[in-house]
Amino acid sequence: MKMILGSRLPYLKYLAVLLTIVTIYVLTHHNDYIYNTAADIVQQSQQDSQQLPHHQPQENSALENVKVPEELKTEPEIVTDPNYKEEDNKQEVESAPESPKEDEKEQSKNPQEDAKPSRIKATFVTLARNEELFDLIKSIRTVEDRFNRKFNYDWVFLNDKEFTQEFKDLTTAIVSGKTKYGLIPKEHWSYPDWIDLKKAEESRKKMKLAKIIYGESESYRHMCRFESGFFWRNELLDEYDWYWRVEPGIDIHCDLDYDLFKYMEDNNKVYGFTISIHEFRATIETLWDHTKKFIKQNPQYLAEDNFMDFISDDKGKTYNLCHFWSNFEIANLNFWRSEAYTKYFDYLDQTGGFFYERWGDAPIHSIAAALFLPKNQIHYFEDVGYRHGVYTQCPLNAQFRYDHKCHCNPEKDFTFRGYSCGKKYFEKMGLEKPKEWVDYQ
Repeated sequence: MKMILGSRLPYLKYLAVLLTIVTIYVLTHHNDYIYNTAADIVQQSQQDSQQLPHHQPQENSALENVKVPEELKTEPEIVTDPNYKEEDNKQEVESAPESPKEDEKEQSKNPQEDAKPSRIKATFVTLARNEELFDLIKSIRTVEDRFNRKFNYDWVFLNDKEFTQEFKDLTTAIVSGKTKYGLIPKEHWSYPDWIDLKKAEESRKKMKLAKIIYGESESYRHMCRFESGFFWRNELLDEYDWYWRVEPGIDIHCDLDYDLFKYMEDNNKVYGFTISIHEFRATIETLWDHTKKFIKQNPQYLAEDNFMDFISDDKGKTYNLCHFWSNFEIANLNFWRSEAYTKYFDYLDQTGGFFYERWGDAPIHSIAAALFLPKNQIHYFEDVGYRHGVYTQCPLNAQFRYDHKCHCNPEKDFTFRGYSCGKKYFEKMGLEKPKEWVDYQ
């Protein structure tokens, strides 16, 4: 027995000291733990919780002086992830991304800005009067919704009179790009010196009696002359290479998810259209004769692989009246600025045909493109979906219309109808017609 007690004596001494300390602690703090009611318990708990954050351990606690046997100092075994490696943890810490510095934050506010491709020098161009504002707004809205909200190209507005502030404010509010407003110089919207005003007046009277559309209109003639030879000379267009013409009262039927300007530039195209049609012969009776005289004097301007077959059925003897409808055109301004076109327009202008007849800008643009450009630089936009007046171009493939949210009726597509030149375009260009075309002719 003595041997057993002797071997356990250190432990007994330790327990005695420990019991003494605990007894003293309880006696000195017993008031803190006497609760008469549940309310006392709640109150004491609240007091304790308030004291906890401010509690500081005593530096000379009685327990610090207790000598713990070596056997009781053994640390418990640490349970770790069997796959854990010190090196892996170190690597994760080292590879963690650092917070961006202030200057880096500033640069990364809009990462898409840096990702944007180089911008095409292009703009929309609209010739409009102040009283056409609300018809024009509908046109702008459809172009913005279908295309420009994604690309934010500028918009140039031209008028022979000063634009009203309302016109400027409303168009600026709707256009996603910059808006610019130009006043057409008087010399670009008036009779040139060589025009016989009496002869021009007689021509208008005859056309009115013949019930030729716009036959009696002076302003329409000024407009056609301006669009043929002067719009591209306006200083507001000097910084651009491309333009898309938009008029009041048009619709874009389909979503356009690609940049049409970039497509033209990347594919070496110069002139793009959506609708082709026959012109009224009575409005351009001498236009082709004057064109042939110009070509005879300037054969160097004819392109080798031109598109003569589209505008003439007899190798240039006569004009078949086919032309691209210019109220929608996407074209390179440098073509109109070229020596060939500039001299062609100046030659035609001297004949007085804009006023003695009623030459339109559409046949003049079309004849020039067909003669002075290789035909592979002319492009038909069959995917736009376009309406102007009673004529509509609508993609014929149903799945395409669904995919691009087109709201046009293919039954109204004009491309392969009798008065259209669409069928001729496909045939002379050597293109395969859409398989659905036979159902819509």
